[in-house]
Amino acid sequence: MSEEFTYATSEGPNGWTIWQVIGRIDVSTADEAYASGEEIVKGNEKIAIDLSTLEYISSAGLRVILRLNKLAKKSGHKLTVCGAYGMVKSVLKDSGMDVLLAAKESLDELS
Repeated sequence: MSEEFTYATSEGPNGWTIWQVIGRIDVSTADEAYASGEEIVKGNEKIAIDLSTLEYISSAGLRVILRLNKLAKKSGHKLTVCGAYGMVKSVLKDSGMDVLLAAKESLDELS
């Protein structure tokens, strides 16, 4: 299991910017995750957070996603999460985040 957070960005379909988060978002990586996500949200109108390579998310990670979603809404941008599976998907569902956020099963669903 990875002990750190990394990310990659790419262009997706229909003008979406894909922010692929890799590893973990927890108390030790939340500030770095938010800083990188904030830059992406501010610079793009449609952002998909690809969670398919995220191994672990804590409550600190959930706060990162909530803050980025709030920033996107405030800026008039769209934000969605995609590809959550396993533990990450369970945490999103158990916390009610799946109701608060736009969510897709995969990047293929972006329109």
